[in-house]
Order: sequence, then structure tokens, then C-alpha cells
Amino acid sequence: MRSPGRPEPSRAVQRDFWRLIASGVTTVQAAEGVGVSSPVGIRWFRHAGGMTPLTLDDPTRRYLSFVEREEIALLRARDKGVREIARMIGRDPGTVSRELRRNAASRGGKPVYRAVVAQWKAQQAAKRPKTAKPARDERLREYVQDRLAGNVRRPDGTVVAGPRTPPWKGLNKPHRQDRRWSTAWSPEQIAHRLKVDFPDDEFMRISHEAVYQCLFIEGRGALKRELVTCLRTGRALREPRVRSRNKPQGHITADVVLSERPAAAEDRAVPGHWEGDLITGTGRSAIGTLIERSSRSTLLVHLPRLEGWGEKPLVKNGLSLGGYGAVAMNAALMVSMTKLPEQLLKTLTRDRGKELSARAQFALDTGTRVFFADPHSPWQRPTNENTNGLLRQYFPKGTDLSRWPVDDLEAVALALNNRPRKVLGWKTPAEVFSEQLQLLQQPGVASTD
Repeated sequence: MRSPGRPEPSRAVQRDFWRLIASGVTTVQAAEGVGVSSPVGIRWFRHAGGMTPLTLDDPTRRYLSFVEREEIALLRARDKGVREIARMIGRDPGTVSRELRRNAASRGGKPVYRAVVAQWKAQQAAKRPKTAKPARDERLREYVQDRLAGNVRRPDGTVVAGPRTPPWKGLNKPHRQDRRWSTAWSPEQIAHRLKVDFPDDEFMRISHEAVYQCLFIEGRGALKRELVTCLRTGRALREPRVRSRNKPQGHITADVVLSERPAAAEDRAVPGHWEGDLITGTGRSAIGTLIERSSRSTLLVHLPRLEGWGEKPLVKNGLSLGGYGAVAMNAALMVSMTKLPEQLLKTLTRDRGKELSARAQFALDTGTRVFFADPHSPWQRPTNENTNGLLRQYFPKGTDLSRWPVDDLEAVALALNNRPRKVLGWKTPAEVFSEQLQLLQQPGVASTD
């Protein structure tokens, strides 16, 4: 076995390094904690994709530890025999004999047992050329890649190209720039949907953790690293995420606060209760979002800029031309929501933005009661907040959202509504929404507020 140079630190050291990473310290602090240089610790972390490459459990007595190899090296330097060494460290003589024969250093032409070299040789021999499952099974690999990186399509099946994006450079998603549009199922959704699509084929199975390993860990070879851009976070390494929680407020009266919302909207048992919000871009561009709480179905509201935007000077307290003023918002919501049956237009829960300040007229026109969440409480609209995070994969911050026509917004909504959800028993929102419509069309079915 040819030595590549200075042996790497033992697995015990690496295990302590990953234990520190799991405790929440930085990579540099973890490297200092185990006595290796920060570049070495950073290399370990990046090559492993931020994922622990070895078990953190202490090894069993089946294998010699680094401490035992140090004892063997010291006793061997004192010209102790194999049986005496075995008796002193509590091992079988055959184990010590094989260790001295297999893992001795032979660089100077004469075998000399050194603990560091022996540990490195043992670690090299313990490596297994285990091939990732997607690399062995082409059908499984194509299924995973298509659900992860497949094309976004319109209802008629035509592909939506989406924005042109720069080539991936091994870093995280571009900051405030366009991202590639893809089917973008999560690894967990892919893993569980396999059981639905192939209930009798046990070969079409893979865990979500195995998919993450194929994406993040170098050398797995099954999936290309650049496919991490198709994940919702778009991160090249697995790290905790931190999100901003700043939410705007508007003038809210006592009759439309969240505590006044019907109890039926809270338990999600009855369809027809919606959550709404905006995702904003540059130049006061925005897209409205509507999420049905029971089925998790998504509607995207097209908010084009009004005539005169960018040409007329701003007027204080005048009509907003950006596309999501109170008047424009009411008109856009009317177009989207009046296509639905009246039984599915019970309530709408919004944050405290002023874009729905004309809520009284909206409620009169649609019959939908409007309620507002408490200040700085995004968890009171959890489905909407989660969906907004998913939509940022298609409409990143810092981009112009007014350029996307209605057809493209419908295609993105179709992609989200056909993603299986864990909360729905791995059904898609489109499937659940279709079941709800069929129930409403049955004679004698009454709705409950």
C-alpha cells in the first residue's frame, strides 16, 4: 500500500471533531478542539457536505484502537514478544501478530511498527467501495433526478424554461438572483412517494438521507453536486437556516383579529379557509399567494403594475401603481377567487400589510370574511409561510417579479400542487383538492362554517 504522505488523524480524532460540530460549534472551533489546523477541519466539513461521514458511537472491542496500537508500538520498541504484548494489552496473540505484520511501516526497507502509520493503514483497509443505490439502479436514479431536477410544465405539458441562470460554482444559491426552475421535490417527498408509485417493487426504495448523501458527499458519484441548487434552501452544505421575521403592520380593527376567526378554520377539517400573503421583488413588484388550509392547494395571484408606473410622480396617499395597492389587490383577488365554488370561499387570513385595507369591499364582493394575524406572528399562518419559502426557489428575492405572465404563474402553482406532502399522507394538494370538489358536488352535502 503506497503512502500518500503524512497520515490523517485517527478516526477517534475525527469522531471527536464531528461530535463538536453536532454540539453547534463552528468548524474552526471544532478543529481547534481536537488539535488539528482549521484548514483541515474546513476540508473535512466541506468534503462531507456538512454531514457526519462516520458513526459517532465509540468502536467496539472487535477492532484495535489507536491507544492499543500506541501500547503495541511502545512494547515492541522494548523488544517485548508477541505473546507478552498480547497478555499486557488483553488481546489474542494472533491479533497482535497480524497487526505487526500487516500495518508495520516499511519506508526504510525494514518493517518498523509505528502507531500513527498502523492506524492509517487500518483505516485505509477498512474503507468499503460501497456504491450508492442510485448509481447501481438507473431506473431509480432517473426517478430521483426527475422529481428533484425535472422541468416545470404547464397544464398542457409544455416545458416552461424559466430564467437563464449562471453555471453553478460549487457555492450556495445566488444571492438575490434568478434560480433554476425545477420540479424541486424534497428528498423526503421522493422517498415516500416511491412507496405510493411502486407499492409492489421493493427495489424502488431509497431513504431521504441516502439522497442527501448522494447530493452533498463528494465521491458518491450517483447524483451531481450541482443538483443541490434544486433543493429549496439551495445550500451546498447542510447548515441550520436563519430567517428574517420582520412583518409589516396595518390598521386593524377589533372585529377582524385572529381570535374572531371561526373555530372551523383552526382545525382544518372543513375546506374553504384560506391564508394569503405577498412575495415581493425589486421595483415594487409582487406576486400574491393564496393557500387553502385543508388541502394546502396554492393559487398565485398575478399583480401587474398599473398604467403610469415609473412615469408619473409619486403622490402622497394617492393610488398605488406598483400592482399591490388596495384597489389593485382587491381586483386581482377577485379574478383568482371567484373561479372557485362559493362553498370554498369562507375566510381569508392575512398578515397586517396594508394591501388588503379595502377588506370590507372585498368581503362584500366575494362573501369571504377577512381576518388578520397578530403582529410579528408568522406561525399563525404556517401553511402560507411554508409555501412562500417554497416559492422563493422560483421567485428569489431581489428579482423583478412583474415579468412573469399569468401562464407561468399557473405552471409554478401546478408544480407545487403536484408535490406530495407529508401532512397529507404523501398525497398531493391537487389530489386532496379534487376530492373536496367531488364531495361538494354531491347532492345533500352541507358545508360547515
